[in-house]
Amino acid sequence: MRMRLALAMIVLVAAHGCGGDSASKPTAKPMAKKPAQEKPAAAKAAQAKPAAAKPVAAKPAAGGGGGGVSGRVTLDGAAPAPAKLDVNKDVEVCAKTEKMSESLLVSADGGVANAVVYLKNPPAGAKAAVPSKNPAIDQLGCRYDPHVLMVPAGATVDIQNSDGILHNIHTYSSDNPPFNAAQPKFKKVIRKQLDKPEFVRLTCDVHGWMEAWIVVQGHPFYALTDSNGGFEIDGIPAGEYEVGVWHEKLGEQTGKIVVKAGEKASFTPVMKAS
Repeated sequence: MRMRLALAMIVLVAAHGCGGDSASKPTAKPMAKKPAQEKPAAAKAAQAKPAAAKPVAAKPAAGGGGGGVSGRVTLDGAAPAPAKLDVNKDVEVCAKTEKMSESLLVSADGGVANAVVYLKNPPAGAKAAVPSKNPAIDQLGCRYDPHVLMVPAGATVDIQNSDGILHNIHTYSSDNPPFNAAQPKFKKVIRKQLDKPEFVRLTCDVHGWMEAWIVVQGHPFYALTDSNGGFEIDGIPAGEYEVGVWHEKLGEQTGKIVVKAGEKASFTPVMKAS
């Protein structure tokens, strides 16, 4: 009897301990997500700020031509009459025509010929292209033709002798190496390269009245005035520029212009006789 009672109690205890009532067990709650830490206001502003805009280059006029400048160079006051040159050498060739000084040529209404008009502060990176054909200056009738030759830096100049007599080329320069060379009648062309912007004076040691200028420019924005003093320069990007005017007898002066795309600024300097 006692044995049966003991066995019954053991079975009851086992049933209570292993009954596995899953409903009575506490269910583990999922861990609440920690709220994200808010970014400081300064960080938000930095994130929202757009990247700095790159500077925009000035746009040329439609067709890529840019703007330009035109005008006329005139003389203040009456011009002196051109002096007659004393032709006293190789007269059979040199005296076929009367020789007058070309150092100051002024039209009836005051226009100055052979004045060089150029930008003194050209656009950054502007560079004159070297022409495929060499610019030339000729010795014809014992005078230089043309009297003023404009060339880009780096160009090779053909100095021609069409007279069939002895000439002697002598240049005066500081930035380009000067040269002094005889050019007999059989030597039709002497070639010289000019690399630096400069106003180069050219004479002939055989014929002292002969004189000319080779003007070397490092950019393409320059012009030589015509017989009436007129000039025109195209393709200049919009902007403010300082313009120089140089003449072998009247010296140099400067002025300022504002170039607008698709338009031509006006520049009309008046030079004084020294």
